[in-house]
Amino acid sequence: MNNNLTTMSRTANLISMEDEFGAHNYHPLPVVLKKGEGCFVWDVEGKRYFDFLSGYSAVNQGHCHPKIVNALMQQAQQLTLTSRAFHSEKLAEYTKYITSYFGYDKVLPMNTGVEAVETAVKLARKWGYSKKGVQEGSAKIITLEGNFHGRTINVISFSTDESARQGFGPFVEGYINIPYNDLNALSVALEDSNVVGFLVEPIQGEAGVVVPDNGYLRQAFELCKAKNVLFIADEIQTGLSRTGRLLACDHEGVRPNVLLLGKALSGGMLPVSAVLADDEVMLSISPGEHGSTYGGNPLACAVAIASLEVLKEEHLAENAEELGAFFRSELAKIGHPCMMEIRGKGLLNAVVIRHDDPQAAYILCEEMMRRGLLAKPTHGDKIRFAPPLVISKAQLQDAVVIIKSALDILTYQHCLFKLLQNRNVGVFL
Repeated sequence: MNNNLTTMSRTANLISMEDEFGAHNYHPLPVVLKKGEGCFVWDVEGKRYFDFLSGYSAVNQGHCHPKIVNALMQQAQQLTLTSRAFHSEKLAEYTKYITSYFGYDKVLPMNTGVEAVETAVKLARKWGYSKKGVQEGSAKIITLEGNFHGRTINVISFSTDESARQGFGPFVEGYINIPYNDLNALSVALEDSNVVGFLVEPIQGEAGVVVPDNGYLRQAFELCKAKNVLFIADEIQTGLSRTGRLLACDHEGVRPNVLLLGKALSGGMLPVSAVLADDEVMLSISPGEHGSTYGGNPLACAVAIASLEVLKEEHLAENAEELGAFFRSELAKIGHPCMMEIRGKGLLNAVVIRHDDPQAAYILCEEMMRRGLLAKPTHGDKIRFAPPLVISKAQLQDAVVIIKSALDILTYQHCLFKLLQNRNVGVFL
C-alpha cells in the first residue's frame, strides 16, 4: 500500500510541478516518462509502454538509437555551434550528403518543422517576384482545409482549426484556402496568376491521418506545373520512411519543387529541419535575406547524417510498408463496433471512433495507457497509431491485443452507463 502511494505521489507531484511552473501547451495523458529504447518508453515508476506516437514521427529510428546517440556524443565533444557567420566542416559534409540523398541542388538547414514551413513560404514568394514576375506584395499561396503546419502567427493564418486561431489575430494575408483532395478546387485556384505556391501534406496527420485519393498528388503536381506554381510538400511528418517509402510523395512518383523535412531528420535527438530545392528556386534568396543562428549547426549536421544512414541501413521504409499493412489487417480482424474506420499508409495509421461520448477517443487512450500502450487522440474522435519503424511483427501483435482489450472496456463502460441512465440511476465511471 505504501509503495502504491509513493508511486502515485511521484507521478502526481511531477505533473503538479509542471502545471505550476509550465505554461499551457498540449493536453498530455497523465503519464510521466523517464526512459526510451526502440519502440518502448518507461515512466518514472518503471512501467513499460509501447510508444505509438513516436514524438509525432520524430523517432522513426526508435528511441535513443545507438548510432545516432554516438554521432551526437562524438560531435558534442568537438564543436556544437559556429552560427552561420562562419563555415563549418560538418555543414559542408551535410549539405553534400542530404542533397545527394534526396536529389536536389541545394538545402537550407533550419531547426523546427514550422521554421521549414516559414522558410518555404518566404522562398516561394521571393521566387514568385524574381522569377515568375508576380508584382511585389501580391503573391499568394494555396493552402488546404484541415492542414497543420505549425503554430506561428503566419502559419495559423491559413489554418482552419479555430482552436489554433481564436484570440490570436490579426492574421497574415496572401493565402487561398481550398478543400483537401479536391482537384477541381485546385484547378480553379490556380487560375489566379498571383499564385506562386501550393503547400500540401501528402497525408494530413493532425487531421487524423487523412489519405487523399490515389492520383491526387500526381495530378495536383501536374496542374501546378502547367501554371508555373511551386509544388511544396510538407513531409515533416510523412517523410523519412514513415509511410512505407522514403517520402510519401514517392508513392505517386512526385518530386516536389520544394521539399520540407524535419522530426525524424534527427531521430528525435534535437530539432533539425531542412528545405530542399533546385537552384532555379533556391537561389532566389541571396546571402543575408534569410538565416538562423542554429540552423545547420555542426551538432545537428552530424546527427542528421547518422539519422538518414539508419533509415537506409535498417531498411525502415520497407519495414513500415510491410508492417503497416499487417497492422491495419490485424486491427480489421478485431471487428469492433467502436472502430468506424481504419486508415493510413505504412506505419502512419489512425482509427475513427464511433461513440456517443465526444471524449471517447481520449478515454480509450487512457485505457490503452493503463494497459501499456501510449497514443493520443486528435480532433476528438480519431486516434493516431504511429510506432517507431523498428517495431517487430510480434510486438505489433502484442500492441493489437492491448488495443482490443481497451476497446472492450470502453464498450462495457458505455453499455453500463446507458443501462443505468435508462433506469435513472446515477453512476460514476
